[in-house]
Amino acid sequence: MGSRNALVDAVRQELAVARGAARAVLAAAETARGEAQNRRRLVRDAYATCLNQLAEARDSARRDIQRRYQYETTKLAGNVRRVAALSATGAAGAPWRLWAPSEPERGGRPSLLRIGTLSLDDAAPLPALVPLLGAAHLGLAGSPEVADGVITGLLLRALGSTRPGDIQLTVYDPEHLGGTLAAFAPLGISFVGPGGLGAMLDDLVEHIVRVNETVLAGSSLTEPWRLVVLLADMDDLPVSQRAQLDRITRTGVACGVHLIARGLRLTDHSTVVRIDVDARKSDITGDLEISLDPPPPLDRVVAFCKATAERMRAGPPPAQLADLSPATFWAESSAHGLVAPIGDSTDGSLIDVPLGDDPPHALIGGPSGSGKTNLIYAWLAALATRYGPAELALYLLDFKEGVSFARFVPGPRDPSWLPQVRLAGINVNGDREFGLAMLRHLGEELRTRAQAAKRHDASKLAELRAEDPAGTWPRIVAVIDEFQVLLGGRDAVAEEAVTLLEDLARRGRSQGIHLILASQDVSGIEALWGRSGLIGQFTLRIALPKARRILADNNLAAAVIPRHHAVVNTESGTAGANLVVRLPDAGDRLVWRTLQRRLWRLRPDGCEEPRLFDGDAVPVLPAQCRPAGPVPQADGPVGSSPGAVLGERIDVAARPARLRLGRMPGRNLAVLGTRVDEACDVLAAAALSLAAQGPAHFSVVCLDPDAGGAAARLMAELPSADWYDELPALAALEIPHYVLGYALDAGADQGTLRRLLTDGPEQRTHVLGWWRSVSRLRDSLGGPASRLDPIGAWVALDVQGADLAPLYPQPGGPAWYPRTRRALFFDRSVHRTPEVIIPYEVNSDHT
Repeated sequence: MGSRNALVDAVRQELAVARGAARAVLAAAETARGEAQNRRRLVRDAYATCLNQLAEARDSARRDIQRRYQYETTKLAGNVRRVAALSATGAAGAPWRLWAPSEPERGGRPSLLRIGTLSLDDAAPLPALVPLLGAAHLGLAGSPEVADGVITGLLLRALGSTRPGDIQLTVYDPEHLGGTLAAFAPLGISFVGPGGLGAMLDDLVEHIVRVNETVLAGSSLTEPWRLVVLLADMDDLPVSQRAQLDRITRTGVACGVHLIARGLRLTDHSTVVRIDVDARKSDITGDLEISLDPPPPLDRVVAFCKATAERMRAGPPPAQLADLSPATFWAESSAHGLVAPIGDSTDGSLIDVPLGDDPPHALIGGPSGSGKTNLIYAWLAALATRYGPAELALYLLDFKEGVSFARFVPGPRDPSWLPQVRLAGINVNGDREFGLAMLRHLGEELRTRAQAAKRHDASKLAELRAEDPAGTWPRIVAVIDEFQVLLGGRDAVAEEAVTLLEDLARRGRSQGIHLILASQDVSGIEALWGRSGLIGQFTLRIALPKARRILADNNLAAAVIPRHHAVVNTESGTAGANLVVRLPDAGDRLVWRTLQRRLWRLRPDGCEEPRLFDGDAVPVLPAQCRPAGPVPQADGPVGSSPGAVLGERIDVAARPARLRLGRMPGRNLAVLGTRVDEACDVLAAAALSLAAQGPAHFSVVCLDPDAGGAAARLMAELPSADWYDELPALAALEIPHYVLGYALDAGADQGTLRRLLTDGPEQRTHVLGWWRSVSRLRDSLGGPASRLDPIGAWVALDVQGADLAPLYPQPGGPAWYPRTRRALFFDRSVHRTPEVIIPYEVNSDHT
């Protein structure tokens, strides 16, 4: 019994353990199941989240792709539209509601032609363009009515975007006998009948052969395009005609022959563009469908053709100034010469005018009002746009009473200048000396170039450029308008001018120096005919209407040309070498200012302003010729020979005329004449310039109330100067002493004056005085001419040349005719002949 109970207890205990283990396993399973269910839930949530994120990323990527597509599509469409606008300008691409004929740019490529529009998704329609002139033949297939409308539009666009006469139109229309394109009849087009196709094709082939021979010979092609429209519904042609048509298709485009064929298939070739008007597609647009433009209104076609026919009868309009400019400025080299157009011929082609070894120089002639200045403007514009400042230098001189060349230099209203201009002289009809100065400057340049060319073993500027392009000079073109003024008169100026001109004309061609002489006075031209050595160098002749003596006596071309025309002749005016040129209007200031500013903005660094000499302008004493502060009295260096500035020399560099005042006999100055203001200006300029050079003492003596104001102004600028009512006595000083005498003929003590003049220079005392005449000067010095020896230099104002004989080494006095604001300066220690100077403006209220 007891063992059974024990067994029962043991079984119970094992069952309890088993149940506990089962419960533990169950609990672990439940826990694992819960964790699995939780993981499943997390995975499902993550999966749902991932799906949502992927959907959002997909949608975002799709939207981004759509945006980029839209942007790129819009950008591409915009670029295509801009390219189309540039490729089909004006009448070639405008819709019919805005259409009007347009003048093409001279020298530009022919435009593409619009036939309709292309739709690209939501973008605005794009123009559908096809090539024709200079590029392709067109072959149209499909409905004849639609194709004929397209052809009418193509012809109107081609004719409206070219100049009248640029296209020679031929139509082969056997079905309607020319009626299909009858609206173009006012243009005088050629209609070919049913039996004329073979002859027409033969003629085109002969034309192509002739053009090829011309090109091979080196001549330029200037003939109009030949545009042939073939309206024939036929598949087969006779073998001979097909062969000719195929030859034209292969070779015609390069020779300016173009075909537009409807119903007649052109042979396959790279120049053939096919258009299917039914499928609304072309070789150019590919699979994009074309919305063809409707035919242009018939009344518009007729009106255009009638207007064009009138223009053709009247001839092409003359070239504009802008037409003379090249597509790219300053792209030409002047190494072998200068070539530039001055206008166009009656057929509209530009006429080039050369300057180089042959012809080297030009002669222009025409009566007043014939357009001489306008011609010069046109020539300068063409040269200045082709050759930069490193290739071309201009020297301009105008002896007319005017300012023709003033526009090329900086002014108060326009700071720009023509970069090639180095010098311009205006209002110089009274200053022949400046023309002589310019010729002297060019003569020095000629000698410099000749010496450099000799060192390089080069006889010509072109060869020198080939050896060292960076180390050579630009070609020089000197324009002298009304040159006869310079050569007029039998005096030293005219003689030296002729000598310099002959030397420049003879030797300048080999050194890149060219002369352009212009005149409206036949007597000026005749003056050259008497100098065979000079006139023979001017082989380029340009004659304006009614010009005389420019061309040969048997050449009457100038007598029959109309206004705004010129005869260009490069064979010294011989008959048979004439080119008639229509001149553009080159005088418009606004047009010139616009062109000049473009060139001015292109000027290279270091491009200096041109020198302007204006005969009507009075130069002001330069600031460097005035003392910067009080004049030192004792300290500082003392120059051995200070220079007194008296006025501006009439030369290219605008240098001051100086009088050296050293410790030598006669170093005194006499200003002679009755023009008070100018005399006072000369004395003031001399005193102020001396004060600017170092220690000096000044004594001012004024014996005329009319000069009192000027003397007082000088005292204000020289506060250390002494004022005297009579001449000071001669005294020995360690620094230069300058006695400035105003109207010394009005009572100066003769004894004191003679001592100052005779003994003063060796003691550093110099008299700078003003006398109102030579006779008064002689009286002041006490009589005979020998007493004038202490006057080593003089400046004459309104004193005749004969009156200066006592002061001049040659008998009879100098050849001098007084002019306002001009003076004759002579220093016997340096001058062989006197020089003309311009007294500076010193004592005016604005200085």
